[in-house]
Amino acid sequence: MKRGIKEWAVRVVILLVGLCIAHLGVTLFLLSDLGSDPFNVFVQGLFRTGERITRWEILTHGRTHVAVSLLIVLILLAVDRSYIKIGTALCMLFGGPIIDFFTRILTPLFTAAGMELRIVMLVLGCVILAYGMTIVIRSDAGTGPNDLVALVISDKTRFRFSVTRVAVDALFALCGFLLGGTVGLGTLVCMFLVGPVAGVFLPVNGRIIEGIVSRFFPS
Repeated sequence: MKRGIKEWAVRVVILLVGLCIAHLGVTLFLLSDLGSDPFNVFVQGLFRTGERITRWEILTHGRTHVAVSLLIVLILLAVDRSYIKIGTALCMLFGGPIIDFFTRILTPLFTAAGMELRIVMLVLGCVILAYGMTIVIRSDAGTGPNDLVALVISDKTRFRFSVTRVAVDALFALCGFLLGGTVGLGTLVCMFLVGPVAGVFLPVNGRIIEGIVSRFFPS
């Protein structure tokens, strides 16, 4: 039992490292100001539709994001609760503050960025996001609700994660666009880049993380 708790703690630390890396990528993506990621296009579309229908001032993009995330968690609890771990809550809790932290640090560096630099930031942000996301996933301590959608579908259908991620992101973007969300260059780059890059890094980071854990807890 003691070893189990210690190993779980190591995996949570690895998850938090991956979460920081992933959200550094998200921050670069957002600062490029070339469009939202597919999941947030979906959230934006839901928010705008809800705002038009209900006229509720209480609705915001952030609250809609939380509501959608909670709905995904509830569905997964019904489908296969083994995917919902402490890391899922940590991703939901710390994702925003980490992005805010990196935004405060990096915004002054890119306030006058030209289009060329913004495109580099966009691509680099997507690659860093994909790399950090695979650390979070392979930590086996849980992952964020929006990333879980592609992960669960990939596990259940045996399709490659990279292909599944592109398909899920495309569905998020399409639904969001039809609901009134805004699709930009960044949306398309994120949709077609994050999945394939994550597919490359998943097995690599899986071996690295298991090697780290085995050093702390040799058989």
